[in-house]
Amino acid sequence: MLAQSALDASSKKNSTSSTPTLTDRQRTLHALNRLTFGPRPGDVDRVLAMGVDQWIDQQLTPEKINDGFVQGKLNGLRTLIMPAHDLVQAFPNNAMIRSLADGKTQLPGDPYRRAIYEVQLANYRDQQSQKKAGDSVATDVAVKAQADQRDIDGAARTADGLLALPPSTRTAAIIALPVDQRKGFVRDLRGPQRDKLLAEFSSEQREEFLAMNGPTGVVTGELQQAKVLRAVYSERQLQEVMTDFWTNHFNVFQNKDADQYYLSSYERDVIRPLALGRFRDLLVATAHSPAMLYYLDNWLSVGMNSQVGTGSRGKQGLNENYGRELMELHTLGVDGGYTQKDVTELARVFTGWTIDHPEQGGGFVFDKKKHEPGPKIIIGHEIRDGGEQEGLEALDLLSRQPATAKFVCTKIARRFVADDPPPALVEHMSQTFLHSDGDIREVLRTMFRSKEFWSPQYYRVKVKTPFEFVVSALRATGTQVDSTQAVLGTLNRMQMPLYGWAPPTGYPMVAQSWMNSDALLGRVNFAIQLSNGQVGGVKFDAQRTLALSVMTGERLPSGGEGELSPGLSNALALLESALVDSDVSKQTQKAIVQELTNPQTASPSLDNPTAPLGQMIALILGSPEFQRR
Repeated sequence: MLAQSALDASSKKNSTSSTPTLTDRQRTLHALNRLTFGPRPGDVDRVLAMGVDQWIDQQLTPEKINDGFVQGKLNGLRTLIMPAHDLVQAFPNNAMIRSLADGKTQLPGDPYRRAIYEVQLANYRDQQSQKKAGDSVATDVAVKAQADQRDIDGAARTADGLLALPPSTRTAAIIALPVDQRKGFVRDLRGPQRDKLLAEFSSEQREEFLAMNGPTGVVTGELQQAKVLRAVYSERQLQEVMTDFWTNHFNVFQNKDADQYYLSSYERDVIRPLALGRFRDLLVATAHSPAMLYYLDNWLSVGMNSQVGTGSRGKQGLNENYGRELMELHTLGVDGGYTQKDVTELARVFTGWTIDHPEQGGGFVFDKKKHEPGPKIIIGHEIRDGGEQEGLEALDLLSRQPATAKFVCTKIARRFVADDPPPALVEHMSQTFLHSDGDIREVLRTMFRSKEFWSPQYYRVKVKTPFEFVVSALRATGTQVDSTQAVLGTLNRMQMPLYGWAPPTGYPMVAQSWMNSDALLGRVNFAIQLSNGQVGGVKFDAQRTLALSVMTGERLPSGGEGELSPGLSNALALLESALVDSDVSKQTQKAIVQELTNPQTASPSLDNPTAPLGQMIALILGSPEFQRR
């Protein structure tokens, strides 16, 4: 396989390129690699015919682009459009089930929703009983295995009965099962029977079935599924790239309790609509978002001299998490000139910015009783006593600082140009940021029109993150995605679970964070599995019939080691053109040919004539050229 040294050599080759300017085709491929999650078959020629500058202008106005196809893919994901309050009621978390077990709440009246609660309540009581029993009784491994198999067999028999019923009556039959049997059925059903049952459910029935086994997993899973589908299929690619960028910049960890419910609306109502708008609007929207207030604990922050603080006897106090990250990660940057005193003052400004019953999915509310009274001084600017207005004034102040412009524009240039972006470009973008009142669209336009963006020095130098790599492989090969479960599992193994980065920094966006031997091996393994049709839920089709039509010859007999037959050479050339626009170095080409002609690793063309094609695709996807954008 292609080694780390080949990746390094590719970087050196690109950084020292003697080409004075990019060709029109290279400009087109460069734009597609940077403004999208990777070109699809035919994209280069289509954009080249339109004109790359016109295409970029089109991407900068996504509201004018028809995106009906991906919307059709998302229609079955009901949780994406549900308010947080409704999500809490439909998909209860552990806290709600504890409340039910303690008699503080009642089972819902709706029979389908009630069925979900009953299973979760039974699971909770089982867990409590096990805790009380402790570890005093050892479990025989063989006995447990036999019991587990009996449970699986019982679920299979139940499934047989359900599959014999008309599909429209199956959900009612499931909720009519005794609770213990229902609990075991949704837990232990697997294999083809489970797949068939789920396939014949409506989207709402599927959600209800899956929720019986893990309610919050439905909410978080559908958001992750939607992210993959949008990245693969959306025609509004720049908007999706910027949505990904800002979601990472204003990071929220999906698995922090109430944020399991808030993150869908956070991306839907806060990030995506404002991804190409004004930075101040985006900053204000994230500050008001229950997702951010909960994640950084500002909803718990109470002013020491507030009405609540003076009577709390130390039980509630000032929380500086949001104030610190607002300056360090969202606006000024760690070297932005603020002090610890500024952090404390900013935290005082945002006391009272809280959530109305987060356990019920409530929205933002300003609680005057928790707000610290009096004026505050932030980076030398006095903010007068004004309740919620203080926070808006602080956000306005921070959004217009030169340090904020430089920090934000550096991150944007790092995403689109290079890990270490040229200072002159960052300065030019920063001036646009300040003069346009933080208009993100204009900042991007300045970058896309700069000589630095189009410099051969920065052509194919950005290493893809695991998410970018996986999605670009699906797009480049025209793979049809029916289910994202296996793709999401791949990202988990690559250490990039979607919405799963706990620190507020967000995922790192530089090569050194993702390029090591284990990471490269994971990428190569995915390429092999994809090209061999071993990734579940996707239909891989690399136009095998077309490629096979040129694969008429066999490998050269012994004595021709290191060479390919004319047919295989033609097929390799076609695939390199399709996947990396034929932009392959001599070193990579040599490594691919050696792998294809190595008797120990080469796929047997006589027994399976399509095998060499899959091997070629895997090698190209695993090449340094495909790892970079």
